[in-house]
Amino acid sequence: MTDSNLYLTMKGTNEGIIVYLDDQCAFSTLLNELKEKVQSDTVNDRTDITIHCQHRYLKDWQLDEIRKVVEEDSSLKIKSIESNVLSHQEALTWFDETTVKTFIKTIRSGQILRVDGDALIIGDVNPGATVIATGNVFVLGQLKGIAHAGSDEQANSVVVASYMNPNQIRIANKISRAPDYEVEGSEREFAYINEITGQIELDDIHNLQKIRPNLTDIVERGL
Repeated sequence: MTDSNLYLTMKGTNEGIIVYLDDQCAFSTLLNELKEKVQSDTVNDRTDITIHCQHRYLKDWQLDEIRKVVEEDSSLKIKSIESNVLSHQEALTWFDETTVKTFIKTIRSGQILRVDGDALIIGDVNPGATVIATGNVFVLGQLKGIAHAGSDEQANSVVVASYMNPNQIRIANKISRAPDYEVEGSEREFAYINEITGQIELDDIHNLQKIRPNLTDIVERGL
């Protein structure tokens, strides 16, 4: 079902009613039409609606005005107010979380490197050193220390290393420790959480795309 006025469109979906607001007209004009619409709406069982502002950025006082018009002048209740626009802070946060941070150095024993988003270390992570990232950890060198990927509970994160022989690997809340006895490392491997076993496992880097098909292409992300 679609119900259109000059500056707003109401659509019925499986998830409820979505009201699309025009993003070109004056806010006062939009507010007046929204008020007229909700007051004339006689369908009382449609209590939850989503307001979508499209490409219009609304300040807090404007959001408050919309809530006031809808919830005080009708039986409707706003479930959420959405838009296609990011605030400046939201844009900075999104950029920070989706940009690969590159470090051309060796992470030495006792050092802790913390990264928001993906971490790319071009160098070694020595025994006793720690790399913690909210996203993935890529080591173009020897991983002999501790790597913690998905530190904010992103269980689909991975740890990739040119040479894998870590003291410990953590992904989200899972931990995989090195054995007590001496073992040789292996080249070009990655660690991930197996969705079936729920445990951290290692695999050849050639299988990375097959096991994590939703992982954004490394070249496109700037590695």
